[in-house]
Amino acid sequence: MNRVLIGAMATLLLVTSGVFWWEGRAADERNAPAPRLALATDASAEAEDELPEADAGDAIGPALPQASEQSREQRRFDRLDKDRDSRITRNEMLSPRVKDFRKLDADGNNLLTFEEWATATSNKFKGADANGDGVLDRAEYATTKAKPKKPACKCR
Repeated sequence: MNRVLIGAMATLLLVTSGVFWWEGRAADERNAPAPRLALATDASAEAEDELPEADAGDAIGPALPQASEQSREQRRFDRLDKDRDSRITRNEMLSPRVKDFRKLDADGNNLLTFEEWATATSNKFKGADANGDGVLDRAEYATTKAKPKKPACKCR
């Protein structure tokens, strides 16, 4: 019995609030300003529809910005050069490799330790660092590029 009484009261409350909301919206619409209709005989309406005329003369706007065309190798270098100093440090080169390590350790048993993997990457870095200064410039980094894969078949 109580559930029926509470349901009826809730329904009555919702209907009442809906009626008040509906009447409030109608009152707002009644007080809104009427749209301004322009008559064809109204001279000011015709003046608003006309486009202004101006002669640009010899005016020249600013030049368009030029986008630099980067080679594939430059984009590859810039992905690792996080601080944009045109040099890749050892930390910058190792940072995206964490994701690759997790991909290699698929079963999560850590048989391939991070130290073993980092040693391989560090050796790759040392091999690419021809002058031994601890950073890779663009020419040194180009030597780390992956070798192209041969196609699996000789399809035409």
